[in-house]
Amino acid sequence: MSQAAGQEPGAGLAAARTAYEELRAQDLRLDLTRGKPSPEQLDLSDALLTILQPGDVRAADGTDCRNYGGLQGLTELRTVFAELFQVPVDQLFACGNASLSVMHDVLAHAMLSVLPGAKRRWADEDEIRFLCPVPGYDRHFSLCDRFGITMVPVPLTGHGPDMDVVEELVAADPRIKGMWCVPKYSNPTGETYSDETVRRLAAMPTAAPDFRLFWDNAYAVHHLTDEPDAVLPVLAACAEAGEPDRAFVFGSTSKISTAGSGVAFLGSSPTNMAWYSRLTAAQTIGPDKVNQLRHARFFPDAAAVGAHMERHRALLEPRFAAVYEALEEELGGLGIANWTSPRGGYFVSLEVPEGCASEVVRLAKDAGIALTPAGAAFPGGRDPRDSQIRLAPSFPSVGEVRAAMRGVAVCVKLAAAEQAAASPAV
Repeated sequence: MSQAAGQEPGAGLAAARTAYEELRAQDLRLDLTRGKPSPEQLDLSDALLTILQPGDVRAADGTDCRNYGGLQGLTELRTVFAELFQVPVDQLFACGNASLSVMHDVLAHAMLSVLPGAKRRWADEDEIRFLCPVPGYDRHFSLCDRFGITMVPVPLTGHGPDMDVVEELVAADPRIKGMWCVPKYSNPTGETYSDETVRRLAAMPTAAPDFRLFWDNAYAVHHLTDEPDAVLPVLAACAEAGEPDRAFVFGSTSKISTAGSGVAFLGSSPTNMAWYSRLTAAQTIGPDKVNQLRHARFFPDAAAVGAHMERHRALLEPRFAAVYEALEEELGGLGIANWTSPRGGYFVSLEVPEGCASEVVRLAKDAGIALTPAGAAFPGGRDPRDSQIRLAPSFPSVGEVRAAMRGVAVCVKLAAAEQAAASPAV
């Protein structure tokens, strides 16, 4: 990004300051920090609360869902979501309510027990490293912090991670044991991994024999257009490349049904799933099958999920449109901002002049607009360019999104003008 054509250093600073003071005078209380479903979206799944009646507690195979057992989860629910998450049904587990918890468990198991193909537990290694495509999902980074895993950032290209960088790193360093991947509508850039990227990830030589892809397919069905993105099935690609144990696939209904009481899923190779099954049996005698039965009744097939997600889209699309409209009207053509227009997911990635993101977030906070901290999409919360801001428009109303984004634009203009005035061209 560059200064607007013909603009003198510091020009417009007074006007930008005046606009900002007018923004502060509005006494706003707006929040674009996290990708939470709106209340209207949650209302779409209210039928889950009454879909089961007293005595209606049996799964399709006759299992009494109130009782212990069924570690793998209900077959009828796994059958529906196996198709959506591109995992063979007999290799998919339906778990508790949060895929993040399942990721935590897989990491903990790898730390404390020997993964298939590993020589020893990860806890016995001098150092464990994970590749982290950036900008990325901050909760993945929190998991690495939790387990003392060193994070190695790799750039995204618009079609997934830079595979030349990834291949060079994993081939040379046996300490690199894993890689975080959000392959579809990535958080926060919205990009989807290309077929070439998936195939290269599946086939690349790695110095660590127990290297794993942590494939967080969180937005598998979260489309915003009539032409949804498609991503290659990673387990099939890994098997075809002769690396069947390379990937763990994670997903959930958290932004499909109810965010706090959905169902999480884990899929992998038969070898990996036998390993996981043996270890998770020590911590649970079975998941919440009553909740799984509710979901199986609510989503009898993949088509029902698709129709439900279209109702989500009808609520989300105007919010995203409000983001684009405000940014284009306020910042378009100025040369001080770029932003993504994803075909799905929950976020827009805003790029401002290098060194300005933290100041934009600070200015917005002082004006009553809460944004995700600058740098949150990078390991350690440190964006080396201080230029990326994640926008989450799903929760506020359309009017609130529009007001918030016009306010953010005012903050971007002021931060850019102050930077230009402080660093005149020579």
